[in-house]
Amino acid sequence: MATDRRPTPISGCVISFQEADRIADCLRSLSFCDEVVVVDSGSTDGTRAIAAGLGARVIENAPFPGHAEQKQFAIGQARHDHVFCLDADERCTPELQQRVRALAAAGLTADVYEMPRHNHYLGRISRHGLFVPDRKIRLFDRRRARWGGRNPHDRVVPDADARCERLAEGIEHLSYRDFAHHRRTIDSFTRIAAAAMAAEGRRANPFDLLVRPPAVFVKSLLVKRGVLDGWRGFAIAAMAAYTDWLKYWRLFRTARRPRA
Repeated sequence: MATDRRPTPISGCVISFQEADRIADCLRSLSFCDEVVVVDSGSTDGTRAIAAGLGARVIENAPFPGHAEQKQFAIGQARHDHVFCLDADERCTPELQQRVRALAAAGLTADVYEMPRHNHYLGRISRHGLFVPDRKIRLFDRRRARWGGRNPHDRVVPDADARCERLAEGIEHLSYRDFAHHRRTIDSFTRIAAAAMAAEGRRANPFDLLVRPPAVFVKSLLVKRGVLDGWRGFAIAAMAAYTDWLKYWRLFRTARRPRA
């Protein structure tokens, strides 16, 4: 016997810090949500005022506890169990907005929804390379999934028996404002990653420093055909290799520092 499903309300959840130049487009792309929650970790550039002006419920949670922890805190503040999570440098495409609006109107049936993420690098979408394809869970029932992973590379972890539906419509990811921003992000993220690995008891050795970075470069440029993206593909491969080297170098040094 068929039953009518009720529309499913969705809460949009975004974490932010110093995102005054990008937060508005992000929040506007969540217009299909019944509410939007922004959790900010102490911005001083007007991010919170912009978000509030666009109708978001803004909550400050500082100091920053970590990417996964902050995102888990954000979904805990939502009024609805179904949440759509975006980073401030991401935005839903019009096609994805339309698809999710239709799904919600009919009543969501899956526990988690996975969608492609299109990564922009210095003005162009990357079609090849290390991070293609890049599929992410961004819409999910918080009772059936949660934020996890190793910081700063958080991910949604669904229950083992959670039902997943794949969507064709995607998210735009404006990764870096410019090359200098890419370098600053690498510096920040490798510090966080090395600290997280050290806390897990991981150790680095010469193999990690000498073999892993070149392997990442070859995988991104040749195996994943990043070379077809031209100089951007080469830059992505080189920076990915540098990221790997710096992460393991910092882990290597951490293990050899004298303990107090």
